[in-house]
Amino acid sequence: MSWDESFGNRYEEWSAHMTADVAFYVELALKANGPLVELAVGNGRVAIPVAKATGRRVIGLDTSAGMLKQAHTRSIQAGVELDLRQVDMRDLALEEPAALIYCPFRALLHLPTWADRRRTFERVAASLRPDGLFAWNAFAFNHRVAAGYDGKRQDAPVPHTVNYSVGDNRIDLTLEDGAKSRLWWATKNEWLGLLDVAGLEVEALYSGFSRESFADDSQEYVFISRHRTETDTP
Repeated sequence: MSWDESFGNRYEEWSAHMTADVAFYVELALKANGPLVELAVGNGRVAIPVAKATGRRVIGLDTSAGMLKQAHTRSIQAGVELDLRQVDMRDLALEEPAALIYCPFRALLHLPTWADRRRTFERVAASLRPDGLFAWNAFAFNHRVAAGYDGKRQDAPVPHTVNYSVGDNRIDLTLEDGAKSRLWWATKNEWLGLLDVAGLEVEALYSGFSRESFADDSQEYVFISRHRTETDTP
């Protein structure tokens, strides 16, 4: 695992600044005619608003027992239904194909290898309806920014230290109590390659949750993908 359970004790503070994505994923869910699935559901930060807006149950997967417990408590307080499952996204399997599978807050970057991501994308493709969508966001890695933060203590959103491992394409985020979260970055071409091998294609690529155009200097990937059809194949 690339996530220490104790990191989850500060997750609400850690994620408090991330609000713009909620409306984006809610909008996709409102248009989806069928089951809704969130990968790396965490404390239900996105799944609960999605369930509330759609009036439907959201299936939420996570490997962290602590985060699932938080999501369960928060869903009860919000009066919505989440189907929470302690399952690795690499082992995604559904009883009924989904209309929308989404993975917010850069959580796909917790997968350390190409093989891990390929397996996840293939499981997603196998779990989607023919007209279903797979959406996610991840940072567009900036080496200059990473080098500037490397080894330095940061105060926000909670006190932590960033360590940048060039050879392993990895960022380590370490809280003051030693809790650690690891992220392995991917390039645009790597994301496109994963879609290709899984039989998916880009529906849209934005640089932000207001659907801003993606450009050379964009700092975020916001992907929407779908099954590749026969007419899409050269």
